[in-house]
Amino acid sequence: MSSPAATGTAGYRAALEGAAVEPRPDRARLVVTGRDPVGMLQGLFSNRVPEPGVPVEDGSARGRGLYSAVLTPKGRMVADLRVLRSPRPEDGLLLDLPAAARAGLLAHFAQYVPPRFARTTDVSERTAALTLAGPHAAALLTREALGLRVDEHELAALAEHEWVWVDAGEAGPLGEAGVLVVRSGELVAPSYDLIGESRTVRALHDRLLEAGALPLEPAEREALRVEAGRPAWGAELDEQTLPPEAGIEARAIDQGKGCYTGQEVIVRIRDRGHVNRHLRGLKLRAATLPAPGAELWAPGRDRPVGTVTSAAASPRAGGLALGYVRHEVTVPGELRVGGRDGPTAAVLPLGAEGQEWWRE
Repeated sequence: MSSPAATGTAGYRAALEGAAVEPRPDRARLVVTGRDPVGMLQGLFSNRVPEPGVPVEDGSARGRGLYSAVLTPKGRMVADLRVLRSPRPEDGLLLDLPAAARAGLLAHFAQYVPPRFARTTDVSERTAALTLAGPHAAALLTREALGLRVDEHELAALAEHEWVWVDAGEAGPLGEAGVLVVRSGELVAPSYDLIGESRTVRALHDRLLEAGALPLEPAEREALRVEAGRPAWGAELDEQTLPPEAGIEARAIDQGKGCYTGQEVIVRIRDRGHVNRHLRGLKLRAATLPAPGAELWAPGRDRPVGTVTSAAASPRAGGLALGYVRHEVTVPGELRVGGRDGPTAAVLPLGAEGQEWWRE
């Protein structure tokens, strides 16, 4: 266990009140091109492949990506990812995903995607990503990353996964030539992900720090993610997860879409059944944070009813955690953490997008 007091607050406060920036080596990027990448991936993605972006006269482009899951025939997750589509057909599709899910997704593609119709190139080494969070992020990006070619208010008005791209005057897949800015919903603070050629992103990181953004430490970003109630690969999401368990079906699944791998299981859960567990928020009463995997116990039960998946020290909310809890557990309610006699925690529904679930 760790103490909430151990987490720094400068970057966290900057993300809520100013601007904070962090490199994202935990993300990977794949480009899928070929004769028919859209047709090949429509049958693997739980969401639709997005429409192509739209070029703008000044050399930039606009578009909207979509969040999706890739599933096994049994409905378990292979990966979760963000799909972006260039205005130019030859650029194919850019897949932005957790680096920890990359190997599994590439193996899945090797099994299910015929290379004569679609080829996957891992561009993670020659590209990079960073996250800029905070109410001042749009103004900083307009001035420091986009050369005043995109209005601050336009950036601030972007919905999640909407993107703008400013051309650097070179040819290449979306995300390599120039700077791609994508609105993110990963954190409770307004945030943007920047993707581009590695040297460009490193230079932008330094420039944003010089312009007044503070460094955002991983533990601080984790607190902002847990506050947002967003599941992450390797914590709440893995190869055993069904999307409805994690509560991502509204974002990741198009219920009106045609056939995709794993659809039968998802439809069966939606129409005739339920999942055995749900992702919940936990407001901790103890002064220490539980480790991932800590058991959750309900009064009068002779076995655990769930497990902690993530825990973070929130400077404004105290100890918070996410965890899976069996579907029959009453929510809101109270559970004990770590054992039958462990410290208590309030178990709460994560609620609608954008809600601060931890405000009881």
